[in-house]
Amino acid sequence: MVSKKEIYLDYAASALPNPSSIHVSGINAKKKLEEARKIVARVLGARTSEIIFTSGATESNNLAIQGVVFAVTDRNFLPHIITTNIEHPSVLETFKLLEKRKFAEISIIPVETNGIVNPKKIKKEIRKNTVLISVMYANNEIGTIQPIKEISKVVRFYNKTNSNKVFFHTDATQAVSYLDLNVERLGVDLLSLSGAKIEGAGRVGVLHKRASVQLANVFGGGDQEMGLRPGTENLPEIVKFAQALKMAQDLKEKEVKRLTTLRNYFLDQLSHSNILTNFGMTINGDLENRLPNNVNVTFPKIPSDLIVVELSAKGIMTSSKSACKSGEAGGSYVIKAICKKPNRNIGGIRFSLGRDTKKSDIDYTVKSLSEILQKLKKWYNV
Repeated sequence: MVSKKEIYLDYAASALPNPSSIHVSGINAKKKLEEARKIVARVLGARTSEIIFTSGATESNNLAIQGVVFAVTDRNFLPHIITTNIEHPSVLETFKLLEKRKFAEISIIPVETNGIVNPKKIKKEIRKNTVLISVMYANNEIGTIQPIKEISKVVRFYNKTNSNKVFFHTDATQAVSYLDLNVERLGVDLLSLSGAKIEGAGRVGVLHKRASVQLANVFGGGDQEMGLRPGTENLPEIVKFAQALKMAQDLKEKEVKRLTTLRNYFLDQLSHSNILTNFGMTINGDLENRLPNNVNVTFPKIPSDLIVVELSAKGIMTSSKSACKSGEAGGSYVIKAICKKPNRNIGGIRFSLGRDTKKSDIDYTVKSLSEILQKLKKWYNV
């Protein structure tokens, strides 16, 4: 007979019930973990066995990229991997590190001036030793949406006509609340997500790994998460993530419509104010193939970091480049990649809208931005 009284004496395993423990509390924790995995799998149109929980998208991207590379290092060739020049640092820097340590050859494809990569350029770069292509779904700075389905067709055609197989990974971190995440429709083999970009989600990440993809365990440790991500799972945050992801999908259609209208209103207000005519404002990225919540602009003669600080003083929080690169001097590498004559100190200012953004917020922002630019005009001889 099982006692109804519960005394927890397993603190050495975890302060909270550990999903790997075999006692009642551990079994219940495991059930919650697997229920969360089912929710994520349903959203992605994947199997539960293809969902790996991580600490965030940076870890998911590293596991995907390094996992594929190290899974083939025992073969008699140096693996080749392909990406674009506007990827998140967790992808770009991982590629460069693998090349520096002579674990892989890399190709970095430049995007066009609209911030979108040409699939034909990726196709042209595939070699006999290519094992992975990694292209982000939507850019974190300028919001451009990459042609993921077209690239996946390139990969699938290559795999049908060649003996060596190429896997396709996408970092879908910025796309999570706005775009289709079904991995079958996208045609991807690996997909990364982060709770940090979902309102109300836990601080965890997800890596979807198609069953046919072989990944090496790049961390070492226990056998949690299909033996690929050792360490006790962060159950409370994972449960929050799954619930928030489901809610984001339920709200997606309505929210995309609302934010698109608000974004277009923002762009219209900027274009019809004195900001465009007096300060030579440039809108960065493709105007159609972009996230519904993204507005990114450049003022050619005024440092973007200074404008961000001035906006902050008025209670408006924006950014000038990826938070993962915000500590580095100079402008945004993404803006440099799409500008014909980039200025190393001039970047883009990213305004990203969310569920709490209202039309009145846009009006106040445009008014404040105009006042700030008028003040800075004297300093920079605009």
